[in-house]
Amino acid sequence: MNGVELFLLGRTLMKIGEQAMPQPEAAARGSVRSVLVVLGDIVTRPGTTVGEIAARTGLPQSQVSTAVARLEEAGSVNTRPDPADRRRRLIHPAAKPSARVAEVRAAPLDDALTAALSAPDGTAPDPGTLHEITTALDVLARHLTPEAATRARDLDNA
Repeated sequence: MNGVELFLLGRTLMKIGEQAMPQPEAAARGSVRSVLVVLGDIVTRPGTTVGEIAARTGLPQSQVSTAVARLEEAGSVNTRPDPADRRRRLIHPAAKPSARVAEVRAAPLDDALTAALSAPDGTAPDPGTLHEITTALDVLARHLTPEAATRARDLDNA
């Protein structure tokens, strides 16, 4: 596998993950992907600012601000004024996950993964294949944590 193949695999996995997540009841602003990227950054670097998140993730500052507002409304993050500069707000993950976060984390992957692995004619994948891929995803998730992505970004910026 090369970098391009890994990148494309990552995009495919993101799309499957998005399909597995239950949709919010109310129409939400912004993309699910940007909200997840922002939340992942906040979890790995609590006490950060919108500008810092934008610089680290490459997302436009307006998109980060929208994602932070959604996360704050959902109870997933808390913001408070920066004591060093009252114009800025420091963003921290909420001490207790919100009901929406709990709902998303509890959503099973099976249906989305089965749909992605189904043949063009709709034939479901072999259960052994489904098990093999689920096991591989569990291994990747154990080793390739958000902190690993942060370390990779830090190496790029060094």
